[in-house]
Amino acid sequence: MTRRLFIATAAIEAATSVALVIAPAIVVRMLLGASLDAAGDVVIARIAGAALFSLAIVCWTARSDGHSTISRGLLCALLFYNLAIVLLLMHANLGEHLAALGLWPAVGLHAAFSLWCIVNLRKPASGVPN
Repeated sequence: MTRRLFIATAAIEAATSVALVIAPAIVVRMLLGASLDAAGDVVIARIAGAALFSLAIVCWTARSDGHSTISRGLLCALLFYNLAIVLLLMHANLGEHLAALGLWPAVGLHAAFSLWCIVNLRKPASGVPN
């Protein structure tokens, strides 16, 4: 189950990262219905895309690591990341009144990935791939 989580995370975050680097304004418009007005906005979105690609690389590399201590550390980081995304996107909608077609599917996806991380963290650590 951890292997599938890491593969799914790698695929989704790699696709999102490429989209953010190539067309950040489109991603932000689809997610929040907002525009990137300043040149700095585009740069920050592309930096976020590069960071997401780093996450994809780590998840892809760890996919065969089983449920080791390092794998559990990555699961904790993914849980934090996914919960933070849920909270940030919900705040964007409820606090800033930003929303577009992709907002709630993204919230649902990251909430589901959070639960998937929790399920995997409840398993005892071992060196055996699962």
